[in-house]
Amino acid sequence: MEAIEVIASQWMDEHPEYHADFANLEQALAQLQEAPTDQTNPFLHLSMHLSITEQCSIDQPRGIRQAVELLTARRDSLHDAHHETMECLGKMLWESQRAGRPPDGDAYIACVQRQATRD
Repeated sequence: MEAIEVIASQWMDEHPEYHADFANLEQALAQLQEAPTDQTNPFLHLSMHLSITEQCSIDQPRGIRQAVELLTARRDSLHDAHHETMECLGKMLWESQRAGRPPDGDAYIACVQRQATRD
């Protein structure tokens, strides 16, 4: 497997609730077309795990690696830290789109750092 496939498979293993979706791509895509808006998209979820993993590997935006490491240590779980980081990533992207401005990496990192200080 390619390196990205190995990383993806590791995150897929962390989400047994999505195994059926990942096993049958055509059926999963068809269900996404009809899915209620409050239903989690397993492919978006996996892509966010992959994005955060990549961001941390190259520390881009600068400081994200340290922020996620701090959050991971506080939660004692990389998986939980990723889920909290996803909230910040989603918020940053939504605010960027809404304002018509580039994503604010500093605000993103500050959000992850705030998550690490919350109990």
